[in-house]
Amino acid sequence: MTSRRFALALAMATASWLPFAAHAQADKATINALEGYFDFVDYNSGTLMAEQIPAEDYRKLFVLDVRDAGQFAKDHIPGAVNIEWRKVFAERAKLPKDRTILVYCNTSSFSGQVAMALRMDGYENVRILHGGYGEWKARGGMEAFARASRKS
Repeated sequence: MTSRRFALALAMATASWLPFAAHAQADKATINALEGYFDFVDYNSGTLMAEQIPAEDYRKLFVLDVRDAGQFAKDHIPGAVNIEWRKVFAERAKLPKDRTILVYCNTSSFSGQVAMALRMDGYENVRILHGGYGEWKARGGMEAFARASRKS
């Protein structure tokens, strides 16, 4: 019987907090930023595939590796800058607004989060490396464009 009363009391206490949780909605500025982001993006508009990037174009890009430092130290795209994905937004002042930022992680999941946060902050120059580092390597890395061109 005591455990039933405890469960009932817990349920009532939880229910009493629900009105506060319902009010935990985004403020107007956040809503506007989200609407702007979703107006900006369409399917694959924010992504680049390895086959779309000629080797010489990597020098024109700001390549941002958002994996952890250990993964970056093992291997990375030549010329890439490493800022772990959790720290990118806090360190966004280090990022250029006048060059395309190509962001990647292992699979595109963390780089997608980084890209969305940066775009919501006004960085319209952010692109995601489709499939991340693993797919980039599998498709030929710096030579993916040349390989794809030869097949055509």
